[in-house]
Amino acid sequence: MSNVFAGSEIVEIGIEIEKNGRDFYEELAGKTKDRKAKDMFVYLAEQERLHIDTFKNILDAVHKYEPPESYPGEYFAYMKALADEHIFTKRGKGREIAKGATNDRKAIELGITFEKESILFYQGMKKVVPEGQVGPVDELISQENSHLFKLYSVKESMK
Repeated sequence: MSNVFAGSEIVEIGIEIEKNGRDFYEELAGKTKDRKAKDMFVYLAEQERLHIDTFKNILDAVHKYEPPESYPGEYFAYMKALADEHIFTKRGKGREIAKGATNDRKAIELGITFEKESILFYQGMKKVVPEGQVGPVDELISQENSHLFKLYSVKESMK
């Protein structure tokens, strides 16, 4: 069975997720009325820019890396399933989805969904990167967890 993805392709998907996240949060920042939510979206858009740079640095280290598997294609099939289910893996989806946010609360809820899906994807990605690159991925996961907490806090303040 041939691999569905190469390690570098998985990192490239991570880059696309972050680009869509940046666009998503920029779009929401432009249309949100709630001051806390607007400030949060501006902050998160900048964080996504930084994550893009981190993934670009990781990309150089993962070419040709093959993670250990229980059976041929196991890991790459798993990552394909995660990528197929993630709303931000296709170019241009960030702005498109943000336009569907009908109110500030819905915008925050969409952000929460995005962050959760990203955390799940990046946890899986850790298997595809060489040991020396796991630290930066762990840091990204930690930051995404922080973003998730902040979004929940803003959502709670809107009640």
